[in-house]
Amino acid sequence: MIRNDWTLDEITKIYNSPILDLMYRASTVHREYHTANEVQVCTLLSIKTGGCPEDCSYCPQAARYHTDVKVHKLLEVDEVLTKASIAKQNGSTRFCMGAAWRNVRDNRDFDKVVDMVKGINKMDMEVCCTLGMLTEEQAQRLKEAGLYAYNHNLDTSEEYYDDIITTRTYDDRLNTIGNVRKAGISVCSGGIIGMGESDEDRIKMLHTLSNMDKHPESVPVNALVPVEGTPLAEQPRVSVWEMVKMIATARILMPKTQVRLSAGRLKMPVTEQALCFMAGASSIFAGDQLLTTPNPDVNQDKAMFDLLGLTPRPANKEVPV
Repeated sequence: MIRNDWTLDEITKIYNSPILDLMYRASTVHREYHTANEVQVCTLLSIKTGGCPEDCSYCPQAARYHTDVKVHKLLEVDEVLTKASIAKQNGSTRFCMGAAWRNVRDNRDFDKVVDMVKGINKMDMEVCCTLGMLTEEQAQRLKEAGLYAYNHNLDTSEEYYDDIITTRTYDDRLNTIGNVRKAGISVCSGGIIGMGESDEDRIKMLHTLSNMDKHPESVPVNALVPVEGTPLAEQPRVSVWEMVKMIATARILMPKTQVRLSAGRLKMPVTEQALCFMAGASSIFAGDQLLTTPNPDVNQDKAMFDLLGLTPRPANKEVPV
């Protein structure tokens, strides 16, 4: 039964249940709603890097922080389409494009992004974008170009949010997600753990996601990748058990959602990633870089898929009703 009325007490009890019981329950739910051992492979490309005016404490692309990220303007359409074609050849069925913008502007750069979406859509791949805040009209334009999904993470709980970001509000994020929904685009929205938040903050973020009128079709669970020069550079690495608890709880709360094992995989051996798949993770980002942070290379992931008996999930061009 798909529920959108989970209480904080219910979620807390699930999250804090014995880890093996939690994994077993999540695995049971996963196998009821998804094909066992099938994992969606996605590729994420930074199409415009650095120089962002926001102050997200985790992000090396913020202009105010001194990091090693090199600023580059929006890539040309042909270059992006070539990279998408290579990603498809390497087994990806979703191609996501990220731009370090605070919000989308109606200008020539946005025209280029629309052309990128059109071109990748013709490759029979799911096309996703993460471009910052988006108006209803802009979302509709992307939908008409063939956009399948839009990523806009909540990052953390509403209560902890101001400790991480001050240049936009939690409601700004929720409004963008609402605009994406109105346009009939599938929603990709999750968060980051390891930013100094409490278990209660993690539970509250899952509460917000699982009580949306319609669950996000994709929920990325990111482990913070600390970057020198950002305010969170000294944060310790989260443990695999913290990732497992987040993934398993998300899987139980949102049975049909693709729960994505996202940033932080480079530091996770195959044994740890296998635990996350057992707990209900059904999607990964492939490729040696996620926007500006390192990621396992394609050959490593292929070897892991072979070892664990995982198969890539085919593209699904239809947004679930």
